[in-house]
Amino acid sequence: MEIKDRIKQKADELYRRYGIKSVTMDEIAAQLGVSKKTIYHSFSDKNELVDAVISDLLKYNKERCQYSRQDAENAIHEVFLALEMLESVFSEMNPSILFDIERNYPETFKKFKDFKYKFLYENIRQNIERGIREELYRPDLNIDITVKARLETVMIPFNEELFPKNKYSLATLHRELILLFLFGIASTKGYKLILKYQHKIPETSGKQKNML
Repeated sequence: MEIKDRIKQKADELYRRYGIKSVTMDEIAAQLGVSKKTIYHSFSDKNELVDAVISDLLKYNKERCQYSRQDAENAIHEVFLALEMLESVFSEMNPSILFDIERNYPETFKKFKDFKYKFLYENIRQNIERGIREELYRPDLNIDITVKARLETVMIPFNEELFPKNKYSLATLHRELILLFLFGIASTKGYKLILKYQHKIPETSGKQKNML
């Protein structure tokens, strides 16, 4: 693995565990066993490193969402496949990450907003339309309102005033909110499928992994 990728990997690990604000370039260098100069040879400053780490994470999420859509048996199965992926991402993520980016890294946060309001919006919209065609979601749904409501529930687990990180894991919160959303939009046929997939997928999200 090239040094640049090693730096991103270690930074990603530390940011997830402790949040971005509290992790210094010195700490990343010490964890890697290299000099800080080596890091600055690959990244001009912390802003550039944070942007690279978050850009990779957004790219990974896009790819996994696309795989979920392609591999899914139906619209509800697609959501559960995406849920499994997100639980693996969230299980080791400090909820302060999003607010660290919003407050301190505006260019990176703009990329996140583009991902949310363009890619995620379109991805959720296609899933809703698919579910209606498959008669798994209620036919009377207002698609635009439904998509926007789902978009905002994605952000709720990051609100530490509502959900303190020492009490709730991001993965657990995300699972609960997904289920509330699905049961709210499901038809009778879809309701039964939700129960089927819910019992098939192990509740790994209930275990708090490295939530510091």
